[in-house]
Amino acid sequence: MRSILLIGVAWVMMTLVDEPLAAEPSAAEMIEQLSAPPARTRGLRNLSVEAVAPPAKAEGTAVTPIAPPPDVAQAAPVPAIPATTVQSAPPSLSLMIQFDYNSAKVRPESQQVLVTLSQALQSSALAGSRFAIEGHTDAKGGAAYNLRLSWQRAFAVVDFLTQQGVHANRLSAIGKGDAQLANAAQPFAPENRRVRIVNLSQ
Repeated sequence: MRSILLIGVAWVMMTLVDEPLAAEPSAAEMIEQLSAPPARTRGLRNLSVEAVAPPAKAEGTAVTPIAPPPDVAQAAPVPAIPATTVQSAPPSLSLMIQFDYNSAKVRPESQQVLVTLSQALQSSALAGSRFAIEGHTDAKGGAAYNLRLSWQRAFAVVDFLTQQGVHANRLSAIGKGDAQLANAAQPFAPENRRVRIVNLSQ
């Protein structure tokens, strides 16, 4: 009985270990994520006050008009409220790009995802857009050091993308340090070390 139980546990462990990891996003998925949605227009309908006809006077009866109280001023007309444009958050995409330790050098295992990103940015759907390349770190180390490292890594990604054919004037490097953690509850979590691409053409 014990051997059967151990075999069952081993089979479960093998199943968990062999489960495939999530695939890297394709160029089509990146394009969809970074495509700017059209701005929505919202406005309040103009309100109009219609005069209500007085009740019909019954035959043979007199209707005495009721004067408004002297302290009630005549209501001013309601001004038209212009339509307002509601801007949604800019489209963005976060990628966990791996760098050498305490360095801005992109590791080989992350170069393919940046190649895919360059293909997405050069697609017809995104060719007319500009993008911010944000570098983010976790909370390890001092704030000043993390900010400087995030700037260096953002520039490294911009440099890699330009080498793949993306025009440099479409890209802006920005270092965020550890100021905008993706997982604030766990400031040292790996998902905080990321590169975020933001569509600026809104």
